[in-house]
Order: sequence, then structure tokens, then C-alpha cells
Amino acid sequence: MCGIAGYFQLNEPTPPDRELVGRMVAAIRYRGPDELGMYFDNRCVLGQARLSIIDLAGGSQPLGNEDGSIWVTFNGEIYNYVELREDLLKRGHQFRTSSDTEVIVHAYEEFGRDCLEHFNGQFAFAIYDQSKNKLLLARDRLGIRPAFYAQHGGRFYFASEIKSIFCDPSVPRRLDLKGLDETFTWWTSAPPRTLFEGVNELEAGTFVEISDGRIESGRYWQMVFPERFDYDRSVESYAEELRALLIDSVRLRLRADVPVGAYLSGGLDSSVTTALVRHFTQAKLETFSITFEDDAFDESSYQQQMAAHLGTTHHTVACDYQSIAEAFPEVIYHAERPIVRTAPTPLLLLSRLVRQNNFKVVLTGEGSDEILGGYDIFKETLIRAFWSRNPESTWRPLLLKKLYPTLPVSGARARHYLEQFYKTGLDRIGDFHFSHMPRINTTTRIKDFFNDETKNRLIDNDAIASFGRDLPDSFNRWHHLSRAQYLECKSLLAGYLLSSQGDRVSAANSVEGRFPFLDHRIAEFAATIPPLYKIHGLNEKFLLKRAMQPEIPKEILQRVKQPYMAPDSNCFVQSDSPDYVMDMLSESALERTALFNPKAVGLLVKKCRRGAGAHLSFRDNMSFVGILSTQLLVKQFIDDFQIPAPPDRSAFAVWQEGADN
Repeated sequence: MCGIAGYFQLNEPTPPDRELVGRMVAAIRYRGPDELGMYFDNRCVLGQARLSIIDLAGGSQPLGNEDGSIWVTFNGEIYNYVELREDLLKRGHQFRTSSDTEVIVHAYEEFGRDCLEHFNGQFAFAIYDQSKNKLLLARDRLGIRPAFYAQHGGRFYFASEIKSIFCDPSVPRRLDLKGLDETFTWWTSAPPRTLFEGVNELEAGTFVEISDGRIESGRYWQMVFPERFDYDRSVESYAEELRALLIDSVRLRLRADVPVGAYLSGGLDSSVTTALVRHFTQAKLETFSITFEDDAFDESSYQQQMAAHLGTTHHTVACDYQSIAEAFPEVIYHAERPIVRTAPTPLLLLSRLVRQNNFKVVLTGEGSDEILGGYDIFKETLIRAFWSRNPESTWRPLLLKKLYPTLPVSGARARHYLEQFYKTGLDRIGDFHFSHMPRINTTTRIKDFFNDETKNRLIDNDAIASFGRDLPDSFNRWHHLSRAQYLECKSLLAGYLLSSQGDRVSAANSVEGRFPFLDHRIAEFAATIPPLYKIHGLNEKFLLKRAMQPEIPKEILQRVKQPYMAPDSNCFVQSDSPDYVMDMLSESALERTALFNPKAVGLLVKKCRRGAGAHLSFRDNMSFVGILSTQLLVKQFIDDFQIPAPPDRSAFAVWQEGADN
């Protein structure tokens, strides 16, 4: 985990603005507090805030090749760097460090832009090829590490976070209403769009290359599913291959010159990754988890059971309404986008616990649900697709009783609920977003709180279509589950779970999360697994359970899945809630932001206050959190943005001046 920042001159060379890039690095120094570094010439300035994990003494950045013609600033890890280094040595390359960063430089020398296809890792990096006046900005296949860019004043700016780009005061800071519209549809905006006009997000599995004043973008990887599956291959064979890949993925992700801990939520996925660590270490393993004061969200009994089973030293952070409300503004500052649930906030507190225990690296189970079929949205899709063959059936919707055992499915009220919610779009099964229609319909209700001006400005915007662009040619011929998984990875995984709920809240406390399930080899293999082996009946992640049965206690394997969630509006309407909540939702603040209808928001706040202590509807909770987070975002990044002072020259471990060109 590091932070990168810098710029590239698109036209004529100019004297390097080292102070600006110093500010850009200072703005994200929490991502890498161990060292600062800078390379500069009259064409390009590269900045780095380093979190030292591999080759602590020799891995300082930016890092160049032997003759200083190629430089890189890099955030993330190349897990197969040991194997790549051996291959590059055989090809005649010479190394002066044992870092994974130097492997990037020599792989670029050897393969050019195609080096991206050789990396197994999570990364965002910028390579400056001085001899060719070229810059390459690239992001890992699944979007684990962030990268943003903007073109302004003859420069191409790039950074790990948007706040670095805003360190140039001449860069406009304006909310992109279309990005907000997409966020209140999909929970995230569709790259390259962000929540700020003119600032772009590099999409997962893509690159941008600037050469001779031209900007070229391209894709080097995407998840693709087959049109037909091999059901002749046995379940045991698939399970064995999945298990072998997971073991190797964990092995690679334990490569570090610092201790590695693990998150342990009490669910299947984190239990799997933690159990597999035992294949490679006899040292005392330390695990970390969240407990909740609200019993509806608490999984502590399962966490303790798994920690005892594995013999780990277990640490917990207890979250109540007040702690979530107090930390929420910090989450928005790091997320740099509105969020519609508070779930990232306890994870911010969890990464703080990790850092307080002197760990920089943790393994997590994120990604398993998306690639192996763990979410309710996938089971809903299968039921709705089956239901669509006979929309007037009275018994097909009763399958939802098995999906949601607590949902009453008898009586007129329950029937009306099913008709209104799950039957939505049954006559549009061919639409690319068929699987996500129920979620979208719930999320878009937040837009009811927009004021008339905002609604009018968005009247012609099709936020749903934003994730329907550039679909694979064969997408419409895929199985319904495959289509749902593709959309979930493209939208929620990269844009929310790995961002607001992943990179941003761990980086805030200088902690690197590693994701064994998101090894691209596992993702590619998982795409070939027949849908029946992912969801068997309505038993989610069936193949993973089969593969890991020897490692995981039966109580964990067979427990009803409990998606990770946190209390929402209840956190903000208690008598001891922080003052900022009502300040941000006051009539004057809403009128100043000019996005939401103050009267409608006021009624929502009153409703949430009356329901304090109860569990309100998804619509009310999401609306409350979405509005509050948007208000905070505008205040933090548009109204009151603070540009940090540049660090002193003495703070930089690397201060490398290139030849003028």
C-alpha cells in the first residue's frame, strides 16, 4: 500500500513544479507514512508516499532502471515478483534491489506495455519512459488499487486519490451530477466518471498511455464467462482445482517482510483465508474483527468460535451508534464519494485496530461472493428468471420463502410486496441489468429527495445505462448467473466494496488489505465453474464449501449467510449524535448545497427520529445516509477543501533529478 501522485507535460517541457507534487504527496501521506520520494525533470514529476512492506531498506521509490531512462511510482504488490525476477535475470536484466517495484521497471523494459499481462497482483502505477517522452498509467485487473487522472492546463495529472489532484488550486472542484445520479443507482459511478467534473477514474483492467501529446486508453483484461459449461467434469474435480488455486494464492499473498494478520468476520470467506494461512506458517496468527452493540449485526460468537478453532490471537473493535456517527465524516473524506450505507465506517475503525497492533498487512475474504456466487442478488436472479417463464404463477414466488425464511409469503400484504418488488422487470428478462433491477429500484428512491432543479438537470440522463456500455460481445448469450456476476464485479465490487469499503478505509490507517479470492487466476477459473456448482439449489458458494470442508468447522460451513452490514440511520438520530449531523441536514445547509429538497429531507429526518432504535426500510436508511454523505462530500471537497503544505526537502528519501529534455 502506497500513494502515488504526479503529472506529465502534454506539450512543451517546463520547469518542474516540485512544490505542487510535494503537496499532492502530502495530501495522501497516510497511505505511505514510511518514506517520501520524488523524481523530476522538465517533462514529468513522479511522487511517492511509501508503506514499506517488501525490501524495507532497498525498495524506495520512485525507482529507475540502470541508465535512468525509465522510472516508476507504484502502489500495491506484484505477488509473483520472485518468479518474474528469475525470468528477467535469465533474459539479461540486472537488479540492484530485491523489491517487487524493480520487477515492474525491468518487465516494462522487456515487454513494453504488455508487461501488464505478466503481473499477478494488486496495483496502480505510473511508468515514465524518458527516452520516448511517454507515460503509462495502469490499474490491476479487478480494481483493488485506485488510480485517478485529469487533464488541465497542458498537464496530465494522476494520483491514488482525487484530493491530490485538487492540490493544484487551478483545477476546478465541481460536483458531477451525472456521477451522483449513477451513485444513487448503482452505489458507484461508472468509470471514467467520478463525482467531480473533469476528474476521471482509471477503470479496472485498463491503462492510459500518453505519448507525443496523444492520450490513448485501452483494456488488457476483463472477466469473460463461457456460453456453455462442462457439466461432464465432476464437482470433486472443480473443488480440487479451486482448493489448489486458493492455497497458492494465499502463499503468494503472505510474501512480505513484515508480519501479516487476517480479518476474521465469522463468515465462510474470511474463515477460509485464515485457515489456509496455517499451511504456510507455524507462527502465532493474529486475527481482527468487528463486534456490534446492535445484535442484529453482531457475529462475534462465530468469530470467537473460528479463532478458537485456529488458535489465533484475536482482537476486536466494538462498534456502537456513536462511534459510527463520529467516524462517518472521516470515511467520506477518504472515500471521496457519497455512500448509501454506513458499512465502511466500522471497517475504518477495524483497520485502526490493526495498525494499533503494529500490523501493516491483513488478508481478507473479499471477492468470494462475487466470483463464487455468494450474494442473495444471485439467488434472486435465478428465482426471478424461473418465475419469468410463468409470471402469473402463484407458487414460483414462494421460492423466496427459502431465500428469506423470515419473509411472510402468505396473505394479501405479503403477496403485494412480492408483486411490487421481486416481480419488477419479469417481462424484461433480456435487459442487461435484469439481475440488478430490484436493487436499482430501491437505491433510486434516494433521487425522490432531489430538488426540482437537480431533477430537471438530470431528466435526460440514463444512469442505468452507464454500466451497460462496452459489454463483452457474448454477454447476451451468457447464463443469467454469469451476467449478474459480471455486473456485480464491474459495479459494486470495484466501485464500492474494494474502494469505499476496502482500499480507502484501510489506507486511511496505513494498512494494506490483500485478497486471496481476487487472484486473477481464481477469477478466471471461477468463471468456468457451472452455475449449478456455484449455487446448488439455493445453497450459495456450494463448490467453495465442498473444497474447504476439511478446514472449516461444520457450524461455519452450514450457518445461514449473514451479509456484512452496519446500523445506518439509527447512528445519527440518537440524543448524543454529533452536532454535524443536524448541521449538514439543516434547511440552510441543504439550500446552500442546492441538491436536495429541504422539506422532504426534513420529513425523512423526523421519520428516522421517530423510528430510532427500530430497523427502518432500506429505502429510508439509504436515503438518509446518501443525503448526509453527499452533504459532507460537498463541504469537504468543494466548500472547505484544504491544500496541505509541501513537506521539507529533507523528508524525501528519494530526490532524483533527471536530465532536462
